[in-house]
Amino acid sequence: MAPRQDAPLVLEQDSLGNTIPLEKRTEDNQQKARALTLMAVALLLAASAAQARSMLYVANSQGDDITVIDLATQKITTTFKVGPIVHGVCAQADGRRAFATIESEHALKVIDTKSNTVTDTIALGGQPNECAATSDGHYVVVPLLAPANSAVIVDMTAKKIVKTLPLRHPHNCFTPEGGSNTVVYCEERDAYRINRIDMKTMEYTNMVRVAGDPRPFIVTQDEKTLYTALSGLHGMAIIDIPSKTMAQVMLPPMPWMNCRVEPPNTPVHGITMTPDGKKIWITSVSDSGVYVYDIASGKLGKKLTVGECPNWISISRDGKYAGVSNADTDDASIMDVKAEKEIARIKVGKAPKRVLVIDVPQD
Repeated sequence: MAPRQDAPLVLEQDSLGNTIPLEKRTEDNQQKARALTLMAVALLLAASAAQARSMLYVANSQGDDITVIDLATQKITTTFKVGPIVHGVCAQADGRRAFATIESEHALKVIDTKSNTVTDTIALGGQPNECAATSDGHYVVVPLLAPANSAVIVDMTAKKIVKTLPLRHPHNCFTPEGGSNTVVYCEERDAYRINRIDMKTMEYTNMVRVAGDPRPFIVTQDEKTLYTALSGLHGMAIIDIPSKTMAQVMLPPMPWMNCRVEPPNTPVHGITMTPDGKKIWITSVSDSGVYVYDIASGKLGKKLTVGECPNWISISRDGKYAGVSNADTDDASIMDVKAEKEIARIKVGKAPKRVLVIDVPQD
């Protein structure tokens, strides 16, 4: 047998003709591989985003359906039945599934966003409000009103409740901005606080006091700042979570509320943050308007007029559009976020409240 001959060692040289050490070449190759991997992931995400459409899901609270609006065309694509008195809408990050809470049925409905049909129903054991889904869609957290007074964690794979946490007078649950698989916050209105749930242990790990009855809220991605509406406040509170301090932003003087859907102690019922984290959009239920708050300057913009008693607001992931539900005029305002103006007002169902922009894949 002929002796084995090793392949000749090829030496790499830099631009000056110096031989590059093997260790350095290995490190460079690893860095190149990582860069190529990140580039491939970025391209996949960009392709996915390009194939998705920003759709506004409008929950018609005094009806039994959800209206879906294509934000790019400002046209209704469908209205589908989910059950009487639909309350909350949340979704997993990939936009393939949404979840709706139905007060009359004490149920969580699973929605296939491609066909806009209900594919599953999960019993909750109480009257549900606004839900929060983890980014991967593994869990949905649902607050249940009295007498349940709790937040239930639903395992969407097992299709059952796997944990119940006590919560006095709950109303809304949200993940931090940008979504999360590990953290969900739920408000405890009677205790004037918003509680942090560690989704790994399924236990409370912090209780953020807000010096008032909390309503819709935002937690920044780094979990350092919390913005919340409070009952009776025409504005919002800003809580510095690490230092445990609070400030308030006041909207202009408001007219006395005369809404058929929201009570007089709810002058603000919708707040959302732009994807770049620079501005907060606030609905004034009492003033038929939306106000934009610039975080860096602390300045409040002029009133953007929408329909009567604007209830909830959601902004598309690309930051182009916002959708606002106008509860007393049974319509939704579509806003150009950059121009900060209303570009369309579309009739929907009865007493629209919760809205959510979902980037729905088109594959």
